[in-house]
Amino acid sequence: MAGPLKDIKVLDLTRHAPGPYCTMILGDLGADILRVEGAASDLVVPEFPPPNSPYEPFCRNKKSIILNLKTDEGREIFYKLAARADVIVEGFRPGAVGRLGVDYDTIKRFNEGIVYCSITGYGQDGPYRDLVGHDLNYLAHGGFLSILKDPMSIPGNVVGDLVSGGMQAVIGILSALVWKQKTGEGQFIDIGMTDGIVSLIGLYIAKYLEKGRLPDEEARASVGGAHFYNVYQTKDGKFISIASGEGRFFANLCGKLGCEQFIPYQFDRKKAPEIKEHFTRTFLTKTRDEWFDILSESETAVAKVFAIDELLSDAHVLHRGMIVELEHPAHGRVRQAGIPIKLSATPGEIRDLGSLPGEDTARVLADLGYEERAIRALSDKGAVTLARSGQKSQRAHSMPDKDLRKEQ
Repeated sequence: MAGPLKDIKVLDLTRHAPGPYCTMILGDLGADILRVEGAASDLVVPEFPPPNSPYEPFCRNKKSIILNLKTDEGREIFYKLAARADVIVEGFRPGAVGRLGVDYDTIKRFNEGIVYCSITGYGQDGPYRDLVGHDLNYLAHGGFLSILKDPMSIPGNVVGDLVSGGMQAVIGILSALVWKQKTGEGQFIDIGMTDGIVSLIGLYIAKYLEKGRLPDEEARASVGGAHFYNVYQTKDGKFISIASGEGRFFANLCGKLGCEQFIPYQFDRKKAPEIKEHFTRTFLTKTRDEWFDILSESETAVAKVFAIDELLSDAHVLHRGMIVELEHPAHGRVRQAGIPIKLSATPGEIRDLGSLPGEDTARVLADLGYEERAIRALSDKGAVTLARSGQKSQRAHSMPDKDLRKEQ
């Protein structure tokens, strides 16, 4: 069954996490994604797999062409691709696509209805537009780190890059496609990741504007400043999370922990240290799983703190299809994170693991009308790069998630 974005053609000029995550979501929902690749990035993140690893999800459902946009021939090919496209996504610094001659104003001459999305750290204008940066810098500048109990905590590159970058870009692109469907008009989308961070902490900003200050750290329940909204270590060295903000949840929690005397003092600042100290000692008397079994019997807002290996075998995660399995021609069975957006009529699908760099160059050029001799000449000039002779495709179709669940 085709996804809701079937027949939407996307040219993906992005390299780092925000853009590839954005186009992964679009591809999962059925869009035809063509990665327009150039030189490989020199960014190395040791805890993540390298690009084009079959375990790396951001390349899935995408074809690949290697194009040198610094050549006249490479730009001419891109213009032909852009004339057929619905969406272009790029993540270079402001001005870079203009210097390459593939910016929005140029592309509009070939395709007036193009939806063109630029993802940058600080947006296309403003005093900081030209600053280099990564996720941590946007979290810092956008105020996110300041609301944490420990501003030196680094939450991992998911909030800035993927949420305020990739997800905001998806929202912008889908909104622009709806407008285009209604009017036939394309438009430019300016996604600044710092803007997204400021939006994400909007409730904290509202509190500050209302009171002129944020609550003290101990009163900031949402970032672990409260005994009823926190993480506690258990007897086996593991951790359990408690989020009993509502009065009835807190009462149920105290009942299960055998400290009903604390129920009237949930929000008493003077009593808070005593309650937290009691919770801390009590949770150390049983294992994490034992406490979960006890607390989940009544409404206490409890969850285990999972390590990645536990997550991969969790019954609920598997039931929801959030770990999927694909068959790779060289690596055998490969697992990736699944699709979080559940659509009843047009569900998303991981159709393949994506192409290797340049794997589709010759096919894409042939589809544009280039003959084999012309394609070879473009390769000789350095305008394009063809797949290496004998290079094996890593495309693979997903296996039914019920098979994966059955094996656990």
